[in-house]
Amino acid sequence: MNTESTAPQEETVQTTEATPVAETVAPAAEAAPAPRAPRHYYQQLDNTSHDEFDWSVDKRNVASYKEDDRVKFDSLYSSTFKTIAESELLTGTIVGVTKTDVIINIGFKSDGMVSLNEFRDMQDVKIGDVIEVMVVQKEDKNGHLQLSRKLARAARAWQQIVDFYKTGEVVTGTITSKTKGGLIVDVHGLETFLPGSQIDVKPVTDYDQYVGKTMDFKVVKINETIRNAVVSHKALIESDIEQQRSVIIGQLEKGQVLEGTVKNVTDFGAFIDLGGVDGLLYITDISWGRVTHPSEVLHNGQKLNVVVLDFDDEKKRISLGLKQLTAHPWDNLPTEIVEGAKVKGKVVNIEDYGAFLEIMPGVEGLVHVSEITWSSQPINAKEFFKIGEEHEAVVVTLDKDERKMSLSIKQLSADPWDSIEDRFPIDSRHSGVVKNITPYGVFVELETGIGGMIHISDLSWIKRYNHPSEFVKTGDKIEIAILSIDKENRKLALGHKQLEEDPWNTFETVFPIGSIHDGSVTRKDEKGATVQLQYGLEAYAPIRHLRKEDGGNVEAEETLPFMIIEFDRNDKRIMVSHSKVWEQVKNDEKEAARKDAVAESEKTKSAVKNIQAKVEKPTLGDLGALAALKDKLKKAEDGNAE
Repeated sequence: MNTESTAPQEETVQTTEATPVAETVAPAAEAAPAPRAPRHYYQQLDNTSHDEFDWSVDKRNVASYKEDDRVKFDSLYSSTFKTIAESELLTGTIVGVTKTDVIINIGFKSDGMVSLNEFRDMQDVKIGDVIEVMVVQKEDKNGHLQLSRKLARAARAWQQIVDFYKTGEVVTGTITSKTKGGLIVDVHGLETFLPGSQIDVKPVTDYDQYVGKTMDFKVVKINETIRNAVVSHKALIESDIEQQRSVIIGQLEKGQVLEGTVKNVTDFGAFIDLGGVDGLLYITDISWGRVTHPSEVLHNGQKLNVVVLDFDDEKKRISLGLKQLTAHPWDNLPTEIVEGAKVKGKVVNIEDYGAFLEIMPGVEGLVHVSEITWSSQPINAKEFFKIGEEHEAVVVTLDKDERKMSLSIKQLSADPWDSIEDRFPIDSRHSGVVKNITPYGVFVELETGIGGMIHISDLSWIKRYNHPSEFVKTGDKIEIAILSIDKENRKLALGHKQLEEDPWNTFETVFPIGSIHDGSVTRKDEKGATVQLQYGLEAYAPIRHLRKEDGGNVEAEETLPFMIIEFDRNDKRIMVSHSKVWEQVKNDEKEAARKDAVAESEKTKSAVKNIQAKVEKPTLGDLGALAALKDKLKKAEDGNAE
């Protein structure tokens, strides 16, 4: 058997000059198999560890490089590849396009593949296009290089967003969709948030109208941790407005008349757009007349001329006026408005001290409470007047320089107190209406401007009231008698009980002291009780006169006999006692017993005298009978003495 080995043929293939590679090509399949290496060759492989194996030595002697050439070739091969890191942004060239992927060469040892879905924004993807990608993974489980154009765009966009935020540069974005509280804006491939309040300077309620629009924005907030950004279109508008404001304010002068548009009507006035800058037209500067609410005169979108009253460069505030464009009404007051003239006005304001009537826009007069009616009784202006009502009045005073006018309603009619004695003489009887009730009396109005008071003591002859409201109520009609007239102070003293004669002259004969009458206890306190007698009379019983015969006390709502112990006709006062009733009964019983004993004693004495007269010489029996009579007489005398 021939043991000589035949060396395999050697074939070396060169790639391009940039990447010289030496390859050993195996002989064709039909060539004879190579003879096995000598036994000592395999023994050498088995006895050498893998880590100590010298890979630079070709044991088959197929090819061999000198040390200098090997180092040269290794250097040339290594220089053809880039050193890359994951998440790094690199520029690559499209070298191939399939139905699902795009093959990109970034100069690494292998090409990377990017899903064709990441190129939907490119209309025509072709070989040779240069794009920016991000290294996702240098080598996945299959040994492939993973790249992403989408992540590269997002990373580059975020860096741009950060730069825009720092520099304040205006960015352009496309609103892609609506979300809760605002809109989503695509800025260079990065989704940002546009709050609803940052869309426009005016409130926006319909967000759908902005979807699909491309607009300019300013980055107002970023969060580097979660890579979130907030943009604003309103900030750009405000910036433009601020520039316009500075220009307009720089040209303003007090007294300057400008044309504006009502932008917003509020409770305190209206904001007027002067063409890029807003001014405030305060409610008091809208009209010379009173304005309850600016909406009565102004409405949004209304165009009008206003005058500049004042402005503040630092605070950027402009005060405007509308009424100042016309002359003050007091300066053109009609000649017929003079003192003593009758005028008609509308109630525009009510205070505790009176009401203001607007005679004409900007011209008002005060009707003081003392000029409402001739009555001397206090009048509440808020009860007499109502806002918007029209009243006729007389001009009492007029001061054009001070722009003040006082009015009077009561002077439209004659003073009723001038003829008070003729219409309401003393002791005359009239009917009136109860207007007011106080703890000390009742105020009654007899006619407009004429009234008086009934003192609480003049309500009834026989009953005492703790408060006049127990007798009458406000609004009731009541009959009265005129007691006295105080023309100077405009006061009438009225009475109600005087409509009848004083019954106390008669009561004095009906309720004499010592007489007993049935009475009902209506009230009781620690000092005594009020007792109701017949004819509606009330009497008073002190607490010591309420003791009963059994030792108890009279209680409220009991009906018992009472004795009159005091009657004062002048003070209209009666005092009674229950204790005196039963005490008098006992005294009467004792007096009757005493009288009976005296009568018996007199009878006995008479009998003794008769016996003595008939007997000349007493016997022992007579002496015994006489002794018995004397003893009986003594006992009777002792009983009377007790």
